[in-house]
Amino acid sequence: MLETINEKNILFNKPLCSTRELDNIKDVFNRGKISGDGYYTKLCNEWFLNKINRKILLTTSCTSALEMMPILLNLKEGDEVIMPSYTFVSTANAFVLRGVVPVFVDIRPDTLNIDENIVEAAITPKTRAIIVVHYGGVSCEMNKFREIAKKHNLYLLEDAAQAFSSKYYNEDLGTIGDLGTYSFHETKNVVSGEGGCLIINNEKFHERAEIIREKGTNRAKFFRGQVDKYTWVDIGSSYLPSDIIAAFLYSQLSFSDFIQKRRMEIWNKYNAFFEIYEKKGYIRRPFIPSFCTHNAHMYYILFNSLEVRTKFIEYLKKNKINTCFHYIPLHSAPAGIKYGKTFGSLNVTDKVSDTLVRMPLFYELSDDDLNIIFNIVENFFEREF
Repeated sequence: MLETINEKNILFNKPLCSTRELDNIKDVFNRGKISGDGYYTKLCNEWFLNKINRKILLTTSCTSALEMMPILLNLKEGDEVIMPSYTFVSTANAFVLRGVVPVFVDIRPDTLNIDENIVEAAITPKTRAIIVVHYGGVSCEMNKFREIAKKHNLYLLEDAAQAFSSKYYNEDLGTIGDLGTYSFHETKNVVSGEGGCLIINNEKFHERAEIIREKGTNRAKFFRGQVDKYTWVDIGSSYLPSDIIAAFLYSQLSFSDFIQKRRMEIWNKYNAFFEIYEKKGYIRRPFIPSFCTHNAHMYYILFNSLEVRTKFIEYLKKNKINTCFHYIPLHSAPAGIKYGKTFGSLNVTDKVSDTLVRMPLFYELSDDDLNIIFNIVENFFEREF
């Protein structure tokens, strides 16, 4: 086969921005209030209430939303929270900041989600919560986690940073545990540059969450006319995003059905293309359980070795196709060793970290771009195997 050489630079990710987002931002300035909890923040809140039937609080990032969790739950220094090691640092760091010890457990080899069959054995008298991470927008086995949390009187938390619009059976991810989060970072399905939200699934947390988000003050009550002045009443921080961020996000939310449709088209094209290489045993494709409706957040493939994964990334980079691997496991990171604990073997986590590659996936990735990617990938496999 004559080798194809690509001359077009194909990005790994490109955030979507249209005139709608810019028009909304101009409107924020015309309305004269650019700080938080303005007109577009309220529109975003209403959108989520209609979409997932939950109250949310927009935050400056998903990290901020995660940091609010241990404060809301009154977790103390020395308490433990069970979580996967294969996740972004914010999942653990949010709890470490409060003196809570992350206990890292292994993931399932099929979904790459925290293994529900391991978690119960990791529970100790110090355990206060389990935080699950829905990797790639694919749901964890939430009924099992609910059973474990109820049996041991633990909080169940969801890091649904990657899981906007994904479902577990008919339940929206992020709405199942006591608290959940979404991310609107520029790499996510709908974006606001940075940004996130805390999803409140138990009404008892709502009032205090408002206070924590507003620097520990009851300012939100003041603006609703429920108190005649506001003051410092609790610990908190400045987790409230400006209405400029909310205006950008609201445009994306309004367009989200179209974004999701295109992302799913791209995901399905990747999945069909890589099937032959999975059958040959060269790679493994993502596994989507029957109980899950995923959101095409990412498309990854798993190689059989670090060596071949490295060659693949380098070959595509040489041909101007930008791919990347994903997390360095937290249990092996310097801060993870210092602040966390490891339960059992994390062999699956280590293997996945060495062999996973994420492919370009964003709304404006064209079919022509995909065909270029497919041609280059075909070249690689013919050369390597």
